[in-house]
Amino acid sequence: MSDSNKKLISAKEIALKYDVSYPTINHYTNLGFLSVVKRKGNKRLYEEKEVIATLEKISQLKDEGYPLRLIHKMLKKHS
Repeated sequence: MSDSNKKLISAKEIALKYDVSYPTINHYTNLGFLSVVKRKGNKRLYEEKEVIATLEKISQLKDEGYPLRLIHKMLKKHS
């Protein structure tokens, strides 16, 4: 799928739509969990399907009791 066919979403939209705090989005981006696909001015845009999959995976692992430090290692291994 080319970039033009991907649904892009801003960090603010992620926060509102998926009930994730803006600082958490920044943290996940800095850890490499979420990838900025494009910048529009000072807005970071993410590919929505990737965001959904990543947030679901992180949520599932957190629910299973894994600390974020270990989740980071686990997700890094699979990327």
